[in-house]
Amino acid sequence: MSKQAHILKVVEWVQKHGYNDIRANAEGYQTPITYGRQQDSEQFIPDVTGKQFDQESYFEVILKTDAAEAKHLLSKLKLLSQLAAVKGGKLFLMSPRGHRSYAKEVLVETNVVAEVINLP
Repeated sequence: MSKQAHILKVVEWVQKHGYNDIRANAEGYQTPITYGRQQDSEQFIPDVTGKQFDQESYFEVILKTDAAEAKHLLSKLKLLSQLAAVKGGKLFLMSPRGHRSYAKEVLVETNVVAEVINLP
């Protein structure tokens, strides 16, 4: 299953859990704000964002990736974790079946504060 299909499942989960002002990096939804890094002009777009009680949270689909993509993912998660903390929200790592152990490894590797959620 593609990452886009998982993003749509995340949007459903976010809606069921009472978030509003939902933005998703998927067709049919408003795209979340893009964040860039000045030193190498790398761009980061969260998979899904949502607000609950004026606190913005970030939802990232975690799939096993190769080393090159993993480096980008780790940088992205560190940034999103910091943004969530500043905005009073949380970072959620949404892991489809078979990817949960990888998501937990990523948490240990990056030392970010996030909650791992299993996608159905």
